[in-house]
Amino acid sequence: MKNCRHRISQVKEGSIAWELEIEPGDELLSINGEAIEDVFDYHYLVNDEELELLICKPNGEEWELEIEKDLEEDLGLEFENSLMDEYRSCRNHCVFCFIDQMPPGMRETLYFKDDDSRLSFLQGNYVTLTNMSDHDIDRIIRYHLGPINISFQTTNPKLRCEMLHNRFAGDIFPKVQRLYEAGIEMNGQIVLCKGLNDKAELERSISDLTKYLPHLRSVSVVPVGLSKYREGLYPLEPFTKEEAEQVINTIEAWQKKLFPQYGLHFIHASDEWYLLAGQELPEEARYDGYLQLENGVGMLRLLKEEVTAELEKHSGDQRTRRISFATGRLAYPYIKKYAEQIQKKYPNLEILGYEIRNDFFGELITVSGLLTGQDLMAQLSGKDLGECLLLPCNLLRSGEDIFLDDVQVKTLEERFRVPVRIVEEDGADFVTAFLEEEAEPTHKRRQMYEQTDCSNSWKA
Repeated sequence: MKNCRHRISQVKEGSIAWELEIEPGDELLSINGEAIEDVFDYHYLVNDEELELLICKPNGEEWELEIEKDLEEDLGLEFENSLMDEYRSCRNHCVFCFIDQMPPGMRETLYFKDDDSRLSFLQGNYVTLTNMSDHDIDRIIRYHLGPINISFQTTNPKLRCEMLHNRFAGDIFPKVQRLYEAGIEMNGQIVLCKGLNDKAELERSISDLTKYLPHLRSVSVVPVGLSKYREGLYPLEPFTKEEAEQVINTIEAWQKKLFPQYGLHFIHASDEWYLLAGQELPEEARYDGYLQLENGVGMLRLLKEEVTAELEKHSGDQRTRRISFATGRLAYPYIKKYAEQIQKKYPNLEILGYEIRNDFFGELITVSGLLTGQDLMAQLSGKDLGECLLLPCNLLRSGEDIFLDDVQVKTLEERFRVPVRIVEEDGADFVTAFLEEEAEPTHKRRQMYEQTDCSNSWKA
């Protein structure tokens, strides 16, 4: 284990740490005599009722603090590095990697390829397991962490090595077996690439992955994203309408087979498949409580259910307002339909919708989460935006009013001379944004993992 420095950045006022005069700049050396590798060790060790902390002050003085507290009571500490360790970068060179399809000149953080299992638990990221050691698996089992989200792509070891361009990529399944035997909850993902892991290979992968039920609770199948920046990369092609229908038929046949035995539909097609095939989205019950929202599985269905539920609370009135919204080409028809639901109760609302083409990454990219400020400015220029423009929150950089291309929200407001309201992911905020009201906090069954951004809203 490398020597990690766990410097404290903040101490919550009134907390145990605050009462003990622990301060920002102090360094946590150990808990109960055990060195701390990362955030998992920290959260596991501080749960005890009796603790012995070793703190190093900036002047080198060491404090040994004895603490008695309630079980699982928080100490009130935050650290300069939220992982309490360096981020682990990806060791693979996947043929479908979207980061390899990014144009030059964007901010540096967008080019970092993470494959860190800790982000799987903390933020819901999907990881390949290729850089996980037996020690990492031991710790997951020791702390009984879950769920862990795994990018499988295929269960064919040889093909997985080829797709990830990593000769060790086919060796992960003993690790998955250990997680299964320990009862660790898992979710899976398959990025489907035409001519590689589709058709018979998809059938094989689904069949193989069912042996990890019920601890592997869900597997999503998502189409590969193809930008226009693919020169020199593996020659991947987009799926056709007929091929999307075939993918849906394969998945739905497995759902019908598995649900009677496990009470789970297990394998799920992302919303993009249904939109590409021109088919209706599945009914709500088939999403098993929306286990795969972060992969765009059921997001549009959930938004519809939430919009409908929110509108039932409203009696409607004659208020007059002109308002606009803009979103990606994939979700636009659905967002338009949901806006029309609002208009039925509020007939004097005039709602102007704009479908934004992704010129920055290329027209094959249709999800709203990859739209840029410059595409919005170019395509909304000269348009009637009414009194306010609504945009989904997944367009923005985490915690900031900045688009992928570093254009700021205020730049749009200055250009168009209308306020911009960022709409959160839930249906309540969707409705109240159109009505110029504030939404009440909602805690519906959205089973997303703790996120650092709103990367899932209107994603499809």
